[in-house]
Amino acid sequence: MSAGPFPTSPPLKTGRTLVVIPAYDEEGRVGRVVRRVREAAPCVEILVVDDGSGDGTAREAREAGARVVSHPFNMGYGETVKTGLSLAAAGDFDIVVHMDGDGQHDPASMPGLLAAVRDGGADIAIGSRFTGGGAYRAPLLRRLGILIFSRIVSLAVGSAFTDPTSGFAALGRAAVLRLGASPLYPADFPDADLIIMAHRAGMRVVEVPVLMHESPPGKRSMHAGSASLYYVFKMFLAIFLALLRKNPF
Repeated sequence: MSAGPFPTSPPLKTGRTLVVIPAYDEEGRVGRVVRRVREAAPCVEILVVDDGSGDGTAREAREAGARVVSHPFNMGYGETVKTGLSLAAAGDFDIVVHMDGDGQHDPASMPGLLAAVRDGGADIAIGSRFTGGGAYRAPLLRRLGILIFSRIVSLAVGSAFTDPTSGFAALGRAAVLRLGASPLYPADFPDADLIIMAHRAGMRVVEVPVLMHESPPGKRSMHAGSASLYYVFKMFLAIFLALLRKNPF
């Protein structure tokens, strides 16, 4: 299926929790992720948003049992997550979980994220790989970057954050409606800047310990090589703009 913003897709109204999996060229990985989500949470609906992949990502996700929508071309991670949020907003989903399609994010950690939103009153729960005694070890430069952005976010929101670049999160209905419809939702890297924007918009954002795994072999990170410099520059700029905006969303 290729459309934008997918007017041929019927409304998603088949459950109360939707797991959104943004995926770009994840053939050989995304099917296993879908199956593991189903094992960890049999009652959730699963939506894979294929970001214009050039391989069999969409086919593999469908065969694993996920609903799939596909961008006509690669639009970026942020736009892919926002597509999922927009479709969730059109349905009657109370909570949306978004997680990567490469297997780094462990679906067994979803109950903690869901509980923080459903029972703990959080609008957004961010999964942290660095709390709760997890064994994840990021490369030194990556860890340094996370530490810098963690300090900035913590100062900006007045609460400690350890993993603002996580990508593994749960959002309540109010946050889904607001972020899914916002033209200011970050198009490429919704990370530290999004936490600051959500906080300044009056949302309650918390961290929850989650289990994450190392990147799978052969998977090129968006933080590798010169891409890491681009990411750091864009994130500093995005944080600066987030702090300047009077109306974040």
